[in-house]
Amino acid sequence: MSIDARLSELGITLPQPAAPVAAYVPAVEANGLLHISGQIALAPDGLMTGRLGEDRDLDYGVAAARICGLNLIAQMKAALGSLDRVERIVKLGAFISSTADFTDQPKVANGASELMVDVFGDAGKHARSAVGVPVLPLGAVVEIDAIVLVRPA
Repeated sequence: MSIDARLSELGITLPQPAAPVAAYVPAVEANGLLHISGQIALAPDGLMTGRLGEDRDLDYGVAAARICGLNLIAQMKAALGSLDRVERIVKLGAFISSTADFTDQPKVANGASELMVDVFGDAGKHARSAVGVPVLPLGAVVEIDAIVLVRPA
């Protein structure tokens, strides 16, 4: 089954890939790896902002991480032309805006991690880091970047 068919089966419509907000490119393919710049939780109704443990809760963070995951997949498709070129999600790096006493960063990152497995199956299983930070660009609550192993075009 193609990845586009899998997305359809899951009822997922990818967003338009976000344009960079600074001096960088959304993705770089080098030596069989696609490095995707950090994607913030830009939902259809706007940017998901705040800080977990302060003005946002765990469920909000998980939902934001899932949105970041959708934005990562949209960037993959834009960079590769076809999601069927994705051989493996190698690593996700999750940055979660949170207070010093909030320690559920791994649970938040699962919002994106579980999405990758839902979409790509075993090829979606990846290494990961989940790090709490005091602030993210534009006040975003979550930002996630990725490294993806790709098949030749």
